[in-house]
Amino acid sequence: MSVQHLHLIAPGPLDQRTGGYLYDARIAEGLTALGWTVISHGLEGRFPEGDALAESSLADTLAGIPHGARVVLDGLAMGALPNPLKAHRGRLRLIALVHHPLADETGLDGDERARLSRLESESLGHCAGVVVTSPFTARRLEPYGVPASRVRAVPPGTEPAQAAVGPAAGGTPRLVCVGTVSPRKGQDVLVRALAAVSDLPWSCTCAGGLTHAPEFADSVLKLVRTLGLEDRIDFPGELGATDLDSLYHTASLFVLATHYEGYGMVLTEAQARGLPILSTRGGAVPDTVHPEAGVLVSPGDVRALSDALRELLAGAAGAARRVKLAAGSLRHGRSLPTWSAAAQAFERAVEELTRGAERNPG
Repeated sequence: MSVQHLHLIAPGPLDQRTGGYLYDARIAEGLTALGWTVISHGLEGRFPEGDALAESSLADTLAGIPHGARVVLDGLAMGALPNPLKAHRGRLRLIALVHHPLADETGLDGDERARLSRLESESLGHCAGVVVTSPFTARRLEPYGVPASRVRAVPPGTEPAQAAVGPAAGGTPRLVCVGTVSPRKGQDVLVRALAAVSDLPWSCTCAGGLTHAPEFADSVLKLVRTLGLEDRIDFPGELGATDLDSLYHTASLFVLATHYEGYGMVLTEAQARGLPILSTRGGAVPDTVHPEAGVLVSPGDVRALSDALRELLAGAAGAARRVKLAAGSLRHGRSLPTWSAAAQAFERAVEELTRGAERNPG
């Protein structure tokens, strides 16, 4: 049996600790375990905007890949750069990997949203197929003109994990938020909501990179100081796997004030550990968080989030509510797919989408 080859293209190295890069890396590892040879290519330039360096880097990378090869392009690497895809669509079997449409990013003005939608529609049209990380994102591609027959949903896997034990008996409830500090993740909303329940006992650790959106991160840290919460809210930056696992293990509640998720891997990580969840109804979150595992509020609604925090933190009733949600979270977490199963599903998707792709749509 011949070895299957796959080229995986992403902006920069795959060892970046965001949900999208972690997905890409774990799928690459899983395919390798299944006998594939996965060749990773890290692009230079600005993404997802797609500057001149990004376009030339993508064009040069595609030009160096052998005729007929299967190529998976992370959506950040190709969504705004249709021209290199158009140039190589006839000789390469191109597959887009869309975590969420570029235009769904928080904070874009109308003109930029329209520009990204137009470019991504064109880019996706040059691909033999599209892999998405959730059925929700598959539905979001309908306005982009991608036929359902050319889309496959492959949700992320999860690692087996011990059930979280929380703080020591009688200890202050520990809240954990995991996500790159950026406008879409809503850490500013979370800080304001926590300020509204400062009369209750709690501490909160917000783990995630502080350099992806530095101006926003600085504004959130300033907000913490302005509200006098420096001793209660910690921003340790990006954590490694061991430290992150320890953080989950000693948490009382997982909270994510996100405006939008194409899937939300951290939410399944929390459920795998049986953590009660407080999040929003942004994007795919209602599909990712089981109703028995968490409480969801409207994105960006500080009042609704603070009310939910009070319900989950206040006295014996709050503790009982967290215990009930934790039990539901753990039940659902034990049913989540493994990364091995995700890699097998990705393998099937690639094989189905590239079958006969030498006749790419056009």
